[in-house]
Amino acid sequence: MHQTEQAILTAVQQAEKILVITHVGPDGDALGSITAMGVALRQMGKQATLLCDDPVPERFRYLPMSGQVQPPNENRPTSYDLLIAVDCGDETRMGQSFATLPTAVPTTINIDHHVTNTYFGDIQLVVPEAVSATEILYDLFCAMSVNITTDLAMCLLTGVVTDTLGFRTVGVTAKTLRIASELMDAGADLPLITARGLSSHPYSTAQLWQLGLNNMRLEEGLIWTKITNAQREAIGYNNTSTGGLVNFLGNVNQAAISAVLLEMADGTVRVGFRCNPPYSVSELALNLGGGGHPLAAGCSLDGPLDKAETLVVAMGKETIRQQQASFSED
Repeated sequence: MHQTEQAILTAVQQAEKILVITHVGPDGDALGSITAMGVALRQMGKQATLLCDDPVPERFRYLPMSGQVQPPNENRPTSYDLLIAVDCGDETRMGQSFATLPTAVPTTINIDHHVTNTYFGDIQLVVPEAVSATEILYDLFCAMSVNITTDLAMCLLTGVVTDTLGFRTVGVTAKTLRIASELMDAGADLPLITARGLSSHPYSTAQLWQLGLNNMRLEEGLIWTKITNAQREAIGYNNTSTGGLVNFLGNVNQAAISAVLLEMADGTVRVGFRCNPPYSVSELALNLGGGGHPLAAGCSLDGPLDKAETLVVAMGKETIRQQQASFSED
């Protein structure tokens, strides 16, 4: 067992009150990671509080322990002696679940795969080359001699499948496929995970796409759209993600970078970015106060929406120009 893995095992064994948090607007990897950690901790005889600012979408409620992922509230314990952050590039991505903690947590474990990770916390298991946080957790659990049960395999494979869009993204390796195979051997249902995690969407998501496609624009290699909070509320779309719309826009041949801006009820604007090689959006998101991967990143901006749009468009176009210039030099 490597030193970091041993440090994590020791911290878990010594902890009495454990808190696990994943990022706001959780995707399949975030939810697969937090539920996997919950299942593993339960197997180790530990009770943990699982927190996320936003609710678990209906399509991911097949995940074991998904019903125990709760928003921050006044009924939680007043203190914890261990915090495990999964799939979070920085502390702000944990949202109010972290910001409203009544007391500081003595030990924080940071388990993540974002290239823009700030390496916060006391113990960092950050592996940027991993395709998902659950891929990291698989290796960690094996090192800790955690039994990969069917429940745990379902959680872990959900993260791998959704973050790779069904094994289609750059970074998928033979190791990724081997892990997926081993998780299937352990009982994970790949067809169910693919159908629910990638293909299943409520009608409101289709309406969101309709709004976004009606508003989309393409200029200088940047394709983008914006959706107001009033429009979101009118169709009953309560998710903070783009529902896959930013991925669809990113597949337009003439586009180098895609962006979708969603206005929230509090006036903030959630922005999702996507691109295809050789372009990268991680630095763009980082410069806007966010983070992520080279091909998929995001940020949260202050409103109003039109002001955020102007900023995103200007910086997006500049990023494209700079990267195109660097391609020419190479």
